[in-house]
Amino acid sequence: MWSYVARRLIQSVLILLGVSLVTFVLLYVLPADPVRQIAGRSATPQVVESIRRELGLDQPFLVQYWTYLTGLVQGDMGRSYLQRADVATLIAARLPATLQLMGLAIVFELVIGLTLGIAAALYRGRAVDSVLMMTSFAAVSAPQFVVGPLLLYLFAVKLGWFPISGYGTLSHAVLPALTLAITGSGWYARMMQSSMIDVLHTDYVRTARAKGLTRRRVLLNHAVPNAILPIIAMIGIDVGIFMGGAVIVESVFGWPGIGQLAWQAIQRVDIPIIMGVTLVSAFAIVLGNLLADMIAPLIDPRIKLR
Repeated sequence: MWSYVARRLIQSVLILLGVSLVTFVLLYVLPADPVRQIAGRSATPQVVESIRRELGLDQPFLVQYWTYLTGLVQGDMGRSYLQRADVATLIAARLPATLQLMGLAIVFELVIGLTLGIAAALYRGRAVDSVLMMTSFAAVSAPQFVVGPLLLYLFAVKLGWFPISGYGTLSHAVLPALTLAITGSGWYARMMQSSMIDVLHTDYVRTARAKGLTRRRVLLNHAVPNAILPIIAMIGIDVGIFMGGAVIVESVFGWPGIGQLAWQAIQRVDIPIIMGVTLVSAFAIVLGNLLADMIAPLIDPRIKLR
């Protein structure tokens, strides 16, 4: 176990290093000039060059990247060009809101997706199966910038069940979390249906039925625990996606998470924040996958970590 974890940690460091390099290269060749954003349109060339030297943006690419890496090793993610604050502090302030939204969204997509997938597998080939799979396909295809305003209009404006925007209570989180969860629930439903169909035709499930176990016990004790293994890996990926990919949802609902912080940084070409959010999201994906791999043997002892 420990040797496996050590190898994965080394791999994780290399992955994060690759992500930082690719992101830094893309931001370096970006046609937009962050110095112009800071200085303003009326700034003189002397002021622009002064700011460029102050930020170290007049240095060659390798020098800039090495400076960033050495600071990162020391726990310094840089300072925001425009907000004049440490990036780590800005991300830490937004992290609780994103974690709350992410946790609730994962719960929603699991409840919706697993329910649809199990039902579709149990009623395979019937009208119920077709309806449920069409529903999951629609969920996968639905863009968040459409789903969010629709949910907002229906449940907040028309019915008044939830607040239109804001942050602080569970009711504020329901609609943005549901918006995030709908697309994921479609993938979960399709994956769970396929996995359940395979498991229901295995020998140990047939044996359990032959022993006279009730359908409920066969499902809960034998089928679902084995069929859910691919879902665990998907959850690990979702952790990272929700960490940095909730830009649209957080903007629509005014949710003060790191997705909204990233969107504001992109609009202003605030490179340190963009780099910080990207690395935090990549770290979340790596950590989520590692935890998913370590949890899988606890559910199925046949799985060995090597």
